[in-house]
Amino acid sequence: MGQWGRELGFSQIGVAGVDLSSAEPGLLQWLAQGFHGEMAYMQAHGLKRARPAELVPGTLSVITARMDYLPTATPEGWQAIEWDRLHRPREGAVSLYARGRDYHKVMRNRLQKLGERIAQEIGPFGHRAFTDSAPVLEAELAARSGQGWRGKHTLILSREAGSMYFLGEIYVDLALPASEPVTAHCGTCRACIDICPTGAIVGEQRLDARRCISYLTIEHAGPIPLELRPLMGNRIYGCDDCQLVCPWNKYAGRSPLPDFDERPGLAGAALAGLLGWSEQEFLRRTEGSAIRRIGHERWLRNVAVAAGNALRVEDDAQLRAALQALTEHPSAIVREHVDWALAGHPPEGGDPGLAAVREGGRTGFPPPRE
Repeated sequence: MGQWGRELGFSQIGVAGVDLSSAEPGLLQWLAQGFHGEMAYMQAHGLKRARPAELVPGTLSVITARMDYLPTATPEGWQAIEWDRLHRPREGAVSLYARGRDYHKVMRNRLQKLGERIAQEIGPFGHRAFTDSAPVLEAELAARSGQGWRGKHTLILSREAGSMYFLGEIYVDLALPASEPVTAHCGTCRACIDICPTGAIVGEQRLDARRCISYLTIEHAGPIPLELRPLMGNRIYGCDDCQLVCPWNKYAGRSPLPDFDERPGLAGAALAGLLGWSEQEFLRRTEGSAIRRIGHERWLRNVAVAAGNALRVEDDAQLRAALQALTEHPSAIVREHVDWALAGHPPEGGDPGLAAVREGGRTGFPPPRE
């Protein structure tokens, strides 16, 4: 099965059992603390997420698959290149995984092909493929099937591949032998916890999504909390900081698939230009991309926050003009974030995040690299 997986672009195939009962208390506690934020679907499905045989009746095993997503041409020292992007306030920073084709489409299609390949060998069998498309306890299944261990940032880490990869699953009605899990190798390192711009990693393997920049820029639909805006820096879609700083990602693999090659205009683009995208241009430029899922309103909201942070570093007439052009935007959310960006001072009631910036406290722009 591993060979079939490699032929389809997967880096590793594993198998997990379906008894995830030991993970249920942790899931319930995470939900009870509200760490899922507005991701109501996390709570709506309850413990079905930890019970594969309830989600797909008849499931006896889960096949897990890892797919590396760094573009084929990614150079050595890519982490330094990505850190440097965060030191250019007037450019937008887009998470690495989102610069190519939408991984949901790529993974689901290839998982389905893997299922078909298995059927060719053993005959028809019940199976269903998932990639962030159902209540699946993905990281738990990956860890149990030997894909890696749960890092302190909650992502799955591999000694051979770091964490720069997607995970997918095939629920099957076959009793397959489970893969051996691997031991954890984070040791005393807490680089991911310390680097998080918003302090979203509240403990080892404990993430408060409500503070996570990836959640705020992608999943969160409303206004971004005032105290978190200055901490976002120029990150307009996702955040890679906890992965960039992880020592294991020096082993991150390159994808053999052209799907994840970087599209022009989605990384390092000037914020002033991004603010000028009409909805039609946004849809055209993000066609087939995961970014399209957030919609034009949320996109402008994110870029406006980054623009406001850039103006607080250094005034820029072009950026200010791009924001001014949106002050009468039909969306109240866009207008409010644009007004905040142009204000350059705490709104009525104060802005604790901006106060910290003014006093030389923590900001969303990392300190200069030595």
